[in-house]
Amino acid sequence: MAPTVSFGIATAPQQVAYDDVLRVWREADAVPEIEHAWLFDHLLPIAGDIDGPILEGWTLLAAMAAQTERLRLGLLVTSNRFRPPAVLAKIATTVDVVSRGRLELGIGAGSRPSIPWARREYDAHGLPYHDFGDSVVALDEACTVIKQLWTADEPFDFHGSAVQLTGAFGNPKPVQRPHPPILVGGRAATTLRVVARHADRWNIPGGDIADVVERSALLDRYCAEIGRDPAEITRSVVLPVSYDRPEETRKAVEEAVGAGVTHVVLSLPAPWPGGVARWVADEVIG
Repeated sequence: MAPTVSFGIATAPQQVAYDDVLRVWREADAVPEIEHAWLFDHLLPIAGDIDGPILEGWTLLAAMAAQTERLRLGLLVTSNRFRPPAVLAKIATTVDVVSRGRLELGIGAGSRPSIPWARREYDAHGLPYHDFGDSVVALDEACTVIKQLWTADEPFDFHGSAVQLTGAFGNPKPVQRPHPPILVGGRAATTLRVVARHADRWNIPGGDIADVVERSALLDRYCAEIGRDPAEITRSVVLPVSYDRPEETRKAVEEAVGAGVTHVVLSLPAPWPGGVARWVADEVIG
């Protein structure tokens, strides 16, 4: 039996207006072939006019949660560098409540120092920018405390190398039990160990299928080392959509599914044509 593949869309909220995002998400909410929708987590544009408009991801996600009925939704992916994890747990719980149980927590270590534009948004907002190795440790601890805040019946303390909490407690709990699915994004070996420990889904850019296969096999190995069934972790990729050459996008989807991917996120370049969600369903998903 062929695996069931779910399709979603990603709409980067940069160089666009709120009404543009809202239109596409409302269109997608009425297209059953599209099951999930995603924003990203940046504070300054990473493409186009460097001084152009960009909307904050979690605030916008809460608005989309209130304006849609069916789509599962999240950020690909939250930067763990931007918000303390206990604060992020509260924000995410609120979005899960607003959406009536449709949130997926996408999270990652944050931008790499090797990416030229990465430092800009941190420096511009007074945020610390740590070594990547330190940020992976922080990601692991963040996933631990977020899950505990979502499930613990009593206040607790946590004393890690990156996260220090005293009397931490989450109330209300998320609608989804035991908690919303956790999607961890990244390809570094250290990040994949965090995926093996915490994630329900693993996401990676899908342009290089050979790399997806190699990294997926490494994730399988890390799961085996801790006694976890790797089949518990859905494999997810982001693929760019070509409006002019949809056959190329369809081919990329076929390759990804052939490599074991069952969660496909189609990244829609802006400006978004009218009826783009229905077009994606007809021309790409099929």
